[in-house]
Amino acid sequence: MASTGVNTSTRRRVYVVGVGMTKFEKPGRRDDFDYPQMAKEAATKAMQDAGVSFEQIEQACVGYVYGDSTCGQRAVYELGLTGIPVFNVNNNCATGSTALIMGKQFIEGGLANCVLALGFEKMSRGSLKTTFQDRTNPMDKHVMVIANTFGIEKAPMAAQMFGNAGREHMEKYGTKPIHFAKIAHKNHKHSTNNPYSQFQDEYTLEQIMNSPKIHDPLTKLQCCPTSDGSGAAILASEEFVRRHGLENQAIEIVAMEMATDLASSFQDDSCIKAVGYDMTAKAADRAFKNAGLSRDDVNVVELHDCFSCNELITYEALGLCPPGKASELVDSGNNTYGGKYVINPSGGLISKGHPLGATGLAQCAELCWQLRGMADKRQVSNAKVALQHNIGLGGAAVVALYKKGFPNQSRIQAFATSASTEDKFQSAAIFKEIKSNLDKDGAAWVKKMKGVFCFKVKANDGTEGVWVVDAKNGSGSVKFGVEPKGDVTINMKDDDMLNLMLGKLNPQQAFFQGKLKIQGNMGLAMKLREFQSAAGKSKL
Repeated sequence: MASTGVNTSTRRRVYVVGVGMTKFEKPGRRDDFDYPQMAKEAATKAMQDAGVSFEQIEQACVGYVYGDSTCGQRAVYELGLTGIPVFNVNNNCATGSTALIMGKQFIEGGLANCVLALGFEKMSRGSLKTTFQDRTNPMDKHVMVIANTFGIEKAPMAAQMFGNAGREHMEKYGTKPIHFAKIAHKNHKHSTNNPYSQFQDEYTLEQIMNSPKIHDPLTKLQCCPTSDGSGAAILASEEFVRRHGLENQAIEIVAMEMATDLASSFQDDSCIKAVGYDMTAKAADRAFKNAGLSRDDVNVVELHDCFSCNELITYEALGLCPPGKASELVDSGNNTYGGKYVINPSGGLISKGHPLGATGLAQCAELCWQLRGMADKRQVSNAKVALQHNIGLGGAAVVALYKKGFPNQSRIQAFATSASTEDKFQSAAIFKEIKSNLDKDGAAWVKKMKGVFCFKVKANDGTEGVWVVDAKNGSGSVKFGVEPKGDVTINMKDDDMLNLMLGKLNPQQAFFQGKLKIQGNMGLAMKLREFQSAAGKSKL
């Protein structure tokens, strides 16, 4: 493999500190879901997750496929008008991860400390169609490979391309149609636990194999749907992470590589290679080498399953199994919970949906939630290393590896907090009042709040105190100096926390001034006014 000619030792480390996405929807299902609205929803969730305001973002990389020029700017304008550069990218189905890798390069090259990567798509119903008829189609070389091998049939072109790759795999290695169906069965089953998924229905193998045939061997339930939706990620340098106390949630992108088509994509008359096998393999090999990791280190994978055939051949392209052995990986169950890898715990494109510009960022969001232990019923046990694969025909393949940036941070903070004295914090009185309310009527509070709230409070001398208010289990509890775990985490300075809970500081104003940082379940964060009200009525 040719060298990139770049000295990777001089690159700065890059972290994902906040992620957000919309629920993926059937095109046109929501009347209020134009691209500025969906982008605002995803980006706002990501900023709230990171605890940053839009004023702290220095660059924005925005991806979409279907739209006029500068749609990226129009979407970002919903967040604020600060004059930052907005870079629009379009790389077919790899558009979202292209925005992500561009933002990563801005940070690792020292051009910015905080970048927004945003992707969205407002799609038309039905199969993808060519937009322009008066110029060379960028897929002409790829289509020629299909014509030279299996010929062109009356079926959606994307289904023909990936379906024919599946046919080639069957002819070459003896793979059976049921192997592709098993992949779709797995992904539909995974999606039942994903509230962001367009579809959350489980199907039997028989239902999948007997659904309407799109292009042999693909049936309807083995093909991704068109979708509306958006995804976003906040990227930050190590300096920014440490300055803003984001170590506990920072997920490092330890390697991220993009490759485009090679000569073999067109010269070898291989449908497998025409749909991106070799460029995926090249990006994956480079990513693992630069990260210093092996395939055995990986626990959880989000890969581009636009069609079940593509997931199967991508197992081999990524090196998760040897060439020709993907069917064995499927049969062994090593692609789902309890196996060696959990692949597409989100439900993948097949079930979650595929709004082209958002897909790569939705993959990033899922993997960050997995590594942070925030994936709820989808959680992969002991997830330490995550692998992302996003591909766009035409062509671009992006492969990334993630791991927790500061894996010992929670434990260090917990030990440091345990040594702190609770009474040194002004806001300790607030938590004593909350405890008093729980002691009096804990069951009612648990019924009302239904969540575990972690409060990280910083004293004037820099000492951090942690209170965990459990208003979810039993009659509730308030604990100081424990491991900072909760459904939602609130970070504030001691005096600001006191003023907020006494109603002297406006929550929205505090958030946008950077005084209030929230990570996790924003719905629960909105319930803070209940604690605030109780404190305000007290004798404090």
